[in-house]
Amino acid sequence: MVKIDLITGFLGAGKTTFLKKYAAWLMKQGLRIGILENDFGVVNVDMMLLRELEGENCELEMVSGGCDAKTHRRRFRTKLIAMGMGGFDRVLVEPSGIYDVDEFFDTLREEPLDRWYEIGSVIAVADAKAEKELPEAAEYVLASETACAGLVLASRSGGASKEERKALEEQLNRALEKARCSRRLSLEREILCRDWEELTDKDFARIASCGWVAADYVKRDTESFDSLFFMNVQMTEEGIVRAADRILRDPACGQVFRLKGFLRSAGAGGGKEGWTELNATRQETELRPAPEGQEILIAIGEGLQKERIEEYLQGGENG
Repeated sequence: MVKIDLITGFLGAGKTTFLKKYAAWLMKQGLRIGILENDFGVVNVDMMLLRELEGENCELEMVSGGCDAKTHRRRFRTKLIAMGMGGFDRVLVEPSGIYDVDEFFDTLREEPLDRWYEIGSVIAVADAKAEKELPEAAEYVLASETACAGLVLASRSGGASKEERKALEEQLNRALEKARCSRRLSLEREILCRDWEELTDKDFARIASCGWVAADYVKRDTESFDSLFFMNVQMTEEGIVRAADRILRDPACGQVFRLKGFLRSAGAGGGKEGWTELNATRQETELRPAPEGQEILIAIGEGLQKERIEEYLQGGENG
């Protein structure tokens, strides 16, 4: 049977960054892996960030959203059937940050997938520096993603204080309690706080073998979440950082949890144009060079107001 891992985490937690490191380690162990990007939106930005992994020992597949839940689940199942015949040693699934984790477990119980796949590890990525007071719907997603995780991997924990790490533990357990889940997580047992640049072979081996937990919680739908797509946004890096901060903090834009996408960037010294990746949450806005991209920005959240967000992306200072 093929081992299959699920890598969850709320919007902007750092799932793709971790996935790149984890996939590279697995290939270093001589494994042939498949990566399935199972995204919420109709355009999969994170897929572009993983292209550098592609090769003889790594294949990338994608299921995009933009459809009803039933259709999305059918596409997910179809992809897994195809990958089950691909000769992989391990398959890694990275869903959206607002994914219904039950879809993963329910799909793998169906024939023929129940005979082809064995659940390996369920890994939840949680930002050690994220805001600790989340809206009710977002808090539920956090609980659903961590309830069954064999291990919670804290991102940005290298620079996190002892108090911030403890606050993360408390936030996760508060979310679980509100979802009526009896499970409680501990920094000593299930939460790994370590600078990702310092992860050792022993750490990765622990992650790869952490398994999962059959935990119960009260389900609720996540249909209130939405995404908006903005094409051909022409802004400088300074301009997009300023606009992102305003969009994330302006209630008139809706409850925006994350902005992500790509901008064209001028080459150094007048050289060839390149791409800059944007990943923005209320805690941090990151701009990083990207090997490839597409002129698109995506806003994810609740009650999104397209016209208001567009005003900021078109350079409006006060609108």
